[in-house]
Amino acid sequence: MDHTAAPPVPLDAATSARLSRQPRSATKPEVTLRRELHRRGLRFRVNHPRLPGRPDIAFTRAKVAVFVDGCFWHCCPDHGTLPRNNRDWWRVKLGQNVARDRVKDAALVELGWTVLHVWEHEAASAAADRVEAEWLRRLPMISD
Repeated sequence: MDHTAAPPVPLDAATSARLSRQPRSATKPEVTLRRELHRRGLRFRVNHPRLPGRPDIAFTRAKVAVFVDGCFWHCCPDHGTLPRNNRDWWRVKLGQNVARDRVKDAALVELGWTVLHVWEHEAASAAADRVEAEWLRRLPMISD
């Protein structure tokens, strides 16, 4: 199945309207992670507009980009589900989301960034541990 094609056309106007109302940023898991990182003294940019994919959290000096992915929308291997209704349509739609994630990851890596993905189901403290560890690992590169 081609996951790089144009997104599937919503089945009807109601579906299109419902999808357009889905939050794209400042979701509860994202805000919780940001608060935990901020509490630890880490400072970052939110939805950096000049980076591929507009990372949810960007540590610009360390070049660490963090995306907080929803289990449904990004096909979590543990919690991702496929709706029973319109299954083929959803399979294409969600597959294209994942393919788009890989494209933006590759673009960021090409620019010298490290990319981290955090699942919405991850505990904020554990996710912050991973992010902080990567940020600390990249610190020596900043001073070079």
